[in-house]
Parts: sequence; C-alpha cells; structure tokens
Amino acid sequence: MTETRFTKDHEWVRLDGDVAVVGITAHAADALGDVVFVELPEPGREVAAGEACAVVESVKAASDVYAPLAGRITETNAALIDNPGTVNAEPAGEGWFFKMALAGRTEFDALMDDAAYTQFVAEA
Repeated sequence: MTETRFTKDHEWVRLDGDVAVVGITAHAADALGDVVFVELPEPGREVAAGEACAVVESVKAASDVYAPLAGRITETNAALIDNPGTVNAEPAGEGWFFKMALAGRTEFDALMDDAAYTQFVAEA
C-alpha cells in the first residue's frame, strides 16, 4: 500500500514499503511555470531532511528541491533531463525527481497528509 505526504516546501513523498518517491506538487509546478531544466542528485548520496538536493528551473525562476526525509538517494528520474516539462504535465506521476531509502519512518509520519496540505495551500 502506498501513502503520500507533503512538505511545507511543496514536495510530495509517496512511500511504498521502505522506498520513498519524491517530486514537487502541482501547486509548485504551477507556480514555477514552464520547467526548462532539472538537476538531479547523485544516486548513493546520503541526505538529511530539509537538505537541498535537486534544482528545478523554469522560465520564471530556479528553485531548490529539498529532501523531505533523511536517507540515501537510490534512483533518479533521468527522463526529466531530456523532458523537464514532464514536471508540469505530470507532477504527481511521471514527473517524480528521485527515490530514496529512508533512515526511518517517523519523519514521514510527521509530514502533512492530503487534507492538511490542501489547507496549508489555501491559507498561504
């Protein structure tokens, strides 16, 4: 069973077993505008929760993508290098940035669920 949680930096995390898939939310993709470049982290890199580990650039701005949880990057979505617009077209699907092995589940459980994230965006 997969579960999805959200950060205040507008990343989503989909947990499937002990593998977390990370991307940016549709709200973030819309705010950025047309994504033209993505820089992904190196697989094997250990990251701390909140650490900048990827970059997304659009026609409007460049933004860091943060590791929502502590762990090790296991895979990146290399398809985004040639097709960065996938982030806009499918932010919660094929537009994912990286996968990671978690250091622990506690941090995941502390992130916002869908209802809390929707309220967070509405109040921003």
